[in-house]
Amino acid sequence: MANVLVNAPKTAKRGAVVEIKALILHPMETGFRPGTMGKIIPRNIIERFTATWNDAEIFSMDMSPAISANPFVSFFAMAAESGTVRLRWTGDEGLVVEERVAIAVE
Repeated sequence: MANVLVNAPKTAKRGAVVEIKALILHPMETGFRPGTMGKIIPRNIIERFTATWNDAEIFSMDMSPAISANPFVSFFAMAAESGTVRLRWTGDEGLVVEERVAIAVE
């Protein structure tokens, strides 16, 4: 399981644009780098990141081996209604990591 740090407001005014930041600790191995014994380290990357607000997609991105280790993502969304923002990373080796944050809209 990967460690995740999320920074999102707990409350927002209706119609306000809020910034959501997420950092996941992950090595992002390209599959081209030799290890200490000269054997290639197997590819292990995060392939996709999605964010939903009350199950409606608000942001998504595909990642590639060119993305650095511990990828940081920052995006903006309009606060229309109170609910849960679900952040989801999927990748090689069956990686599925989800984090949820509640945002109350006033």
